[in-house]
Amino acid sequence: MKLKQKPNSGARQLDRRDFLKTGLTGGIIAATIPGLATATEINHPSLPSLESKPFELDEITITELQAGMSSGKYTARSIAEKYIERIKSIDRNGPELRTVIELNPDALTIADALDKERKEKGPRGLLHGIPVLIKDNIDTADKMATTAGSLALVGSKPPADSFVAHQLRQAGAIILGKTNLSEWANIRSSRSTSGWSGRGGLTKNPYALDRNTSGSSAGSGAAVAANLCGVAVGTETDGSVISPASIHSVVGIKPTVGLISRTGIIPISHTQDTAGPMTRTVKDAAILLSALSGIDPEDKATLESRGKSSSDYTQFLDIKGLQGTRIGVVRRYFGFHELVDALMARAFDVMKQNGATMVDPADADTLGQLDKNEGLVLRYELKADMNAYLARLGSSAPVHTLKEIIEFNERNKEKEMPYFQQETFIQAEAKGPLTEKEYIEARDNNLRLARAEGIDAIMDKFKLDALVAPSESPAWCTDLVTGDHFLSGSTTAAAVAGYPSITVPAGFVFGLPVGISFFGRAWSESTLIKIAYAFEQATKHRKPPRFLPTANVRIDQH
Repeated sequence: MKLKQKPNSGARQLDRRDFLKTGLTGGIIAATIPGLATATEINHPSLPSLESKPFELDEITITELQAGMSSGKYTARSIAEKYIERIKSIDRNGPELRTVIELNPDALTIADALDKERKEKGPRGLLHGIPVLIKDNIDTADKMATTAGSLALVGSKPPADSFVAHQLRQAGAIILGKTNLSEWANIRSSRSTSGWSGRGGLTKNPYALDRNTSGSSAGSGAAVAANLCGVAVGTETDGSVISPASIHSVVGIKPTVGLISRTGIIPISHTQDTAGPMTRTVKDAAILLSALSGIDPEDKATLESRGKSSSDYTQFLDIKGLQGTRIGVVRRYFGFHELVDALMARAFDVMKQNGATMVDPADADTLGQLDKNEGLVLRYELKADMNAYLARLGSSAPVHTLKEIIEFNERNKEKEMPYFQQETFIQAEAKGPLTEKEYIEARDNNLRLARAEGIDAIMDKFKLDALVAPSESPAWCTDLVTGDHFLSGSTTAAAVAGYPSITVPAGFVFGLPVGISFFGRAWSESTLIKIAYAFEQATKHRKPPRFLPTANVRIDQH
């Protein structure tokens, strides 16, 4: 979860919109506004890189890894070994990114078994032998822990793999390790610092080490960006896949709630929680999404996906996917930064050049009415869902209720609460059961405002295939004293509705990545992937990080 109170940019919105409609094209904007960098400009050698040497697997895709294993150039073991060495080199040493909270001690043994299986039977599919990092709130019944970054869960033993881990293993993926996260998926406090956990410490942003990684899938986003794995899995309640993906110039998919089972994932909200792919390309995201999705009797939400999902999302990868589409610009999510607005203007030019019709603006006032009720719903569901998850762990769990987590944190405040407290936990613990009128009304109102009177209404009114907005602001400086300082983002509408969203790299501001989000109706992943892939292929903004000590804000370099 990334939800915090976002600034209301409505007062500035008209001025920004007027500016962007004065006829300035993307190229002119890029030339006249300092700091607005193209993808190729971020590698200007004005600051020293902290990366020691080139990495053989930099920016490699799943398809390329499979080709390497098929030709004999690589094996699953050799690939895993290269990523482990990479992690030791720059995650544990060098820049010390701290994206990986724990490595799987059985990773190489699993790789050996998969290599043997490939020789004897052939590969299971596109994920056979591919190293995957997963967020440390996703259960694995192996030698690794699942703690949500909290010391309170050290020593707990999940009774079984999560559905996500099971799907990955069935597909032949190697779960290489667990990624650090904003502790408890960033729900403990409204003044938290994203990317920090009591167990994992602070994850650094590989584009500028003093900048934040955003939350809560901070480690997954940074690890993929820094080429520490083939692909990664994050989770989101509101923004925790989309925001860190945007900030790390990677692709993130927050699917429709129910497309991927939540069984065995440390929860916040059964209304909004979902896992999602975090990858360097849309194609890799589609491959990973295909493996993760499926019906799980233990998660009733997945029953809704029957007949609405796909076993192969790669079939929707279409380089001409923008042709004939109608895409609505949700202007209420603009105006928080003029350089981000300028990047979006350039993106819209690309879309129009590739056959899309941009409907601008395409808004609904209801989307501005979600924050208050969302927080209330999450507090109720946090208590109920967390207690249910801990009960599932049984006697192996050091804590058994949200109340006991709060008490643990108080006893261990020097380690667990050195920078921010747990007021959200305390507020959630004070809530009653999910039968209370306050909860039911807030949940129903929010779903109505986000769905029927929000996303669905906009798309019906303008006959749209998707909505578009900037994903998130550029990364802010990490501040352990006062917490996060992000400007704004566009994640809440799709998050509250439980609808899908995908973010794709859209360019850079002072060398810091910015993503663009496409979102829409429930179960519209196929359409969003088609649009996102066409945009990605037309722009190819993704560039790897250089591990700079700070952002390049020298105007003379742009």
